[in-house]
Amino acid sequence: MSIHRTPDTWRKSSFSAQETACVELALDPARARVRDTKDRDGGVLEVPFTAWQAFTTQLREQ
Repeated sequence: MSIHRTPDTWRKSSFSAQETACVELALDPARARVRDTKDRDGGVLEVPFTAWQAFTTQLREQ
């Protein structure tokens, strides 16, 4: 069985300008994926979208 995945739309923070020492984020309704800009073919951290929302909400509240 093969699973068809649509291409991810990876975004880099506008605060990073042209720097390469940052992470990129791809979001969809089910999950959030994070990868290292310098190693795009390396590992990807994947978490449920609801967990990502809770994480970013907590960051904004601090």
